[in-house]
Amino acid sequence: MGRIAYLHGPRDLRIVHERVPIPRPDQILVRVRAAGICGSDIECFEGTSGEGRYDLAPYTPGHEWSGEVVMTGAKVKSLGVGDKVTSDCVLQCFHCDNCKRGLMPAACVNLREVGFRADSPGAWADYLTLEQNYAHKLPSGWTFEEGALVEPFSVAYYGVWGPGGWVDASDDVVIFGAGPIGLCAVVVCKTAGARVIVVEPVAARRDLAVRLGADVTIDPAAGETLRQEIARNADPHRGPSLVIEASGNDQAIAAVFAIAGYQPRVRLIGHSIGRKVPIEIGRTLWRGMAIYGQGGISSFMPRTITFMERIRTKVDLTSIITHRLSFEDLHEALDLAINQKDEAVKVMLMF
Repeated sequence: MGRIAYLHGPRDLRIVHERVPIPRPDQILVRVRAAGICGSDIECFEGTSGEGRYDLAPYTPGHEWSGEVVMTGAKVKSLGVGDKVTSDCVLQCFHCDNCKRGLMPAACVNLREVGFRADSPGAWADYLTLEQNYAHKLPSGWTFEEGALVEPFSVAYYGVWGPGGWVDASDDVVIFGAGPIGLCAVVVCKTAGARVIVVEPVAARRDLAVRLGADVTIDPAAGETLRQEIARNADPHRGPSLVIEASGNDQAIAAVFAIAGYQPRVRLIGHSIGRKVPIEIGRTLWRGMAIYGQGGISSFMPRTITFMERIRTKVDLTSIITHRLSFEDLHEALDLAINQKDEAVKVMLMF
């Protein structure tokens, strides 16, 4: 028997005991060791997001995770018992017309998402099953905490380096939001040698951004106007060349279009679907903005794992984990993530 959490509806999360599932021939059975609580999980729990489909059936959340393979199906060849693994969150089918055209996973006609639907259970459980082609092997020397950070790290990494994206030491980068994704974006950009300016209202998160390499942090509610403060810290003629919106905050989204420099790359990562945010759209023409929205990563997990492996001895990637709680304290962990945002950045469930 194993413990498993089911989200039945807003704030209706129940932990029950069930038999350990048996993997199908193409699946692996994983013993979960660490699982993060994401802002998307919180929104589904609070009933403010339609991403979690408990309208179809109760489902098990948890898409940021790592664990250990304990059983493999008869057709599994790429993974073995004892391997440390994590997985993609967005599961494309690979055989519909959109997948065959090479469109992003979110375009898949048969889309599933780990931790958001009953047909793709997540990792808030002792065990989960998953098809082998969505799983990714982790280096044996990694901790399970590091493995559980691959998914959020891949969001930031793809946000910077996905289609049309890049960063190098010539860039002045502005990152809105120093939550887990924004902090991962700080690491990605600083590794490339860029100058990084972080806009974040919470002091503790600004401090963490500095620890991870940010050159300048700005409290958007204090001092000069945001545009003036950024102008003092970026190229005075061109302005910010790369702007990353990682907060999903309405004011931050609007500010992106107000402060971006000439011919900037604008990368929208923070979730704001379902809301309309007024922006000065004309600035996109006269500034020559290249805007890319990231939602559903395509083939970036292996690249992210390689990137993390090469910098993990230089950067404390786990510093974004501010709280670690046992899975049996799941409700306490959620309360912490929801109500203590000044202190809690990444809350990690340990098994």
